[in-house]
Amino acid sequence: MNHLAPKTKLSNRYFVLRHGRSDANEKDLIVSDPEIGTKRYGLAAAGKEQAKKSVARAKQANILDDATIIITSDFLRARETAAIARQILGAGEVAIATELRERYFGEWEMTSGENYHKVWADDQNDASHTNHGVESAGAVQDRVTSLIAALESRFANQKILLVSHGDALQILQTGFEKVSPALHRSQPHLETAEIRELGFRAV
Repeated sequence: MNHLAPKTKLSNRYFVLRHGRSDANEKDLIVSDPEIGTKRYGLAAAGKEQAKKSVARAKQANILDDATIIITSDFLRARETAAIARQILGAGEVAIATELRERYFGEWEMTSGENYHKVWADDQNDASHTNHGVESAGAVQDRVTSLIAALESRFANQKILLVSHGDALQILQTGFEKVSPALHRSQPHLETAEIRELGFRAV
């Protein structure tokens, strides 16, 4: 379910930050199980530098500031990225939202990142598939857009920075675009540590 589908305007501005390059990226491993990802496979040295530079640019451009609300996935690589963002921006305490967790890749856990492509190929045919025990793209869209809907009910006129993962953020973009989560790979790709504002398309 896309919880943003009924909405025509947003009360807040939403920015997403994909975590910086991680130890899992360095090892070309899929790490999506919370039992592993919340405790291990944090940022690589290169990922820390990516995050610092990205957030510093956003601060210098006055895109983000010390009033920004930062919310992160509970995975270690996302929490470490969010902590860097908080320090550079001088923002308040970081909140954790499990809705922003990495998509669960089931039987592909701890295998090569090349296997993402097999899941994405299946996604294009069926957004509800759970082949090999993966979390469906539809289920991810449901949880990530439910968070936005909750934030819309709680806040107004705020800048909110969401720190999360590649698939979760690709699928979140489909929520804002109000298209099927099966199309998430057709959304503009987010590089590690990239910051992007998401909003509804102007009519």
